[in-house]
Amino acid sequence: MKISQVAEILNANVLTGEDMLDHEVHSACGSDMMSDVLAFVKDQGVLLSGLINVQVIRTLLMMDMNCVVFVRGKVPPAGIVDFAAENGVVVLQTALPMFESCGRLYCAGLGRKDQPEEAACECGCCSPAEGLNGNDHE
Repeated sequence: MKISQVAEILNANVLTGEDMLDHEVHSACGSDMMSDVLAFVKDQGVLLSGLINVQVIRTLLMMDMNCVVFVRGKVPPAGIVDFAAENGVVVLQTALPMFESCGRLYCAGLGRKDQPEEAACECGCCSPAEGLNGNDHE
């Protein structure tokens, strides 16, 4: 999946790295604990986090990841965005909570072995065109 698709699926703002939106990512990790990212992330991809500090970008660099999505409407300060830009990291920002963001990306095929062409659920709520409002599954 391209980073541009990640941004579209999450209705995310691109804060830096517009020139890297065509890069491919194959997995995602959602965590506010950078020690967990360092310990458990095996396949580099997208990091989703609500933690807003420079350690997030430093962790990405150590793990050879090139995209972070700040969730829950959190907006990083300019210094963090500038540091990310200097180091070739795409920074996205979404109002969605982490759980929903991870769910949307998984439903769209990110990190899945079967890589579905359509939404994974029958109701289609995970399709970016339809939107995901959390009330579609009963």
